[in-house]
Amino acid sequence: MSLKLEKARAYEKEHSKKIVGDMRPAFHLSPYVGWMNDPNGLSFYKGQYHMFYQYHPYNSQWGPMHWGHATSSDLIHWEYLPAAIAPDMPYDEFGCFSGSAIELEDGRHLLMYTGVTRVENEEGDLVDCQTQCIAVGDGLNYVKYEHNPVLTEADLPEGASKIDFRDPKIWRDDEGIYWAVVGNRSADGSGQILLFRSEDAFSWKYFSTLDENKNRFGKMWECPDFFKLNGKDVLLMSPQDMLPEGFEYHNGNGNMCIIGEFDKEKGIFHEQYSQSADYGIDFYAHQTVLKQDGKRVMIGWMQNWDACAIRAHDEVWAGQMSLPREIWIENNRLYQRPASEYEACLKNKVEYKDVEVDKNSGELQLEGIKGRTLDLQIRIRAKDIKDPYYKFTIYFAKKDKLYTSLSFRPYENILKIDRKFSGSRRAILHQRRMLVPDSEDESIRLRLVLDRYSCEVFVGDGERVMTTAIYTDIKAEDIVFACDGEALMDIIKQDVIL
Repeated sequence: MSLKLEKARAYEKEHSKKIVGDMRPAFHLSPYVGWMNDPNGLSFYKGQYHMFYQYHPYNSQWGPMHWGHATSSDLIHWEYLPAAIAPDMPYDEFGCFSGSAIELEDGRHLLMYTGVTRVENEEGDLVDCQTQCIAVGDGLNYVKYEHNPVLTEADLPEGASKIDFRDPKIWRDDEGIYWAVVGNRSADGSGQILLFRSEDAFSWKYFSTLDENKNRFGKMWECPDFFKLNGKDVLLMSPQDMLPEGFEYHNGNGNMCIIGEFDKEKGIFHEQYSQSADYGIDFYAHQTVLKQDGKRVMIGWMQNWDACAIRAHDEVWAGQMSLPREIWIENNRLYQRPASEYEACLKNKVEYKDVEVDKNSGELQLEGIKGRTLDLQIRIRAKDIKDPYYKFTIYFAKKDKLYTSLSFRPYENILKIDRKFSGSRRAILHQRRMLVPDSEDESIRLRLVLDRYSCEVFVGDGERVMTTAIYTDIKAEDIVFACDGEALMDIIKQDVIL
C-alpha cells in the first residue's frame, strides 16, 4: 500500500467520527468524509453491490481525486470501506478520475479508471493528459496494474483529444469479450464516445467511434454508460456546456439518455430518441448496474457543478448519491422508479382522500404529514374540471421563512422546483422547470422522496424525474399545501425507516 493511500485511509477513519446523527442523509450515500462527486465502479461482486466514487477526503471541496468505497447488500444500507485507490503513481499523480468495475473470470475485481498527469502544450502551458488505467483486487484492497496505463494517446483515432479522454465504462459480452466506452473530444471540439475492445480486460485496442456529438448537445460528453434495455440499446452520458432547448435541456452541465440501435459489427450506435435523464437541478454522471433479479438500476451524483457553492466550504462533507432507480424503456422513453429494495423501508402509512385545497383554506397542513425522511404520493386534480385551478404548490422542509417549493401550473403543464428560500446564501441556480405531458384524467400524480438534504420527484408512472439537493436546517420539517383556485388532493405519506 502506498503512503498516499495509507494516509487517506487513516484520515477518513479518524475524521468521519465528526459526522454523527442527522448530519448525514438518512438513506442516500454521502462521502466517508470530505468531498464526493461521480459514482464509479458501480458493480456486483462477491454478494455485495460496490459503489466507488470520486473522492477528496481532506476537505469538502474538489481536490486530488481518490476513489472512495462503500458496499451494500440492497443499494440502500451502505457500509463504508477504506479508500480504494489514491493518486500515487506518475501516470495518475494529478488524480484518479472516473471509471467502472467488473468481476474477472478468475474471480478478481477489476477497476478501470482515468489517470491524469500534466504535460506542456505548444504554448508552454501545463495541461491535463488523460489515460486509462487498471487496478485489480479482492473487494477491499486493490493493486495497480504494472503495465499501466493500458490506453494512451497512441491508441486514439486521428483528431481525438488526449486532454479530454476519460471515464471508461467496461462490460463483458456473451462471447466473453470485454468492451469499454470512453468519453472523448473530437477535432471539432465536440464530444464523442469511443469504443474499445479486449479479450482479457488488460490489453485494449480502439474498435470504433460509437457516437458523435457534432456540437448538438453541449461540448464534451463525460461519464458514458452503454447497455441493452427492453430490446433497445441505450447510451447515457453527461454533456458539458449545454445550451437550453425548450424545457428538455438546460444550460450548463447536463445529463442525457439516447435510445437507439447498436450495429455491433461496425461498432456504430444509431440514435433514434433523446431526452434528459433527470430534469431537476442536481443529477450528473449517472451510472448503472444490473441487479441479481435482472433489473437495471441507475444512480447519479446528486449535485450540479454550477451549484456546488450551495454547500459551505467548512462543512465536513459535500456531495451525495441519488436514490437507486430501476429503469426501463416504455413508449421510446426512459422510465424510472425507486428500486424495489427502497419500498421495503416505507412505514407508518398516513392517507387522505379528496382533500379540498383552495384560496379560502390558505396554506393547509394535514395531521401526520410532516418530516424530512419520507415518501409522499400525491394525486392532484381540479375540483371542477370546467374551472381548473391556476397553480398548486407543495412547500416542504419548511419552518418560518425557510422552505423549498414544488408548484404545478396545469394551463402550462409546467412543474417547477424552487429552493431559493431553502437557506442558501449564494446566488446560484435555485430553480428549474419541466414540461409535464397531459394525462387522460387531467390530474397529475407526483411522488416526492425526501431525505434530510434532498428531494427526488417522480412524475406519473416515472416518465420524468426532478432531483434537487437542499441543505435546509434539519428542524425545518413542515409540509404545507396551497392552491390558487380549487383542487382536490389524494395523499399517502410513509416514513422512510432503515
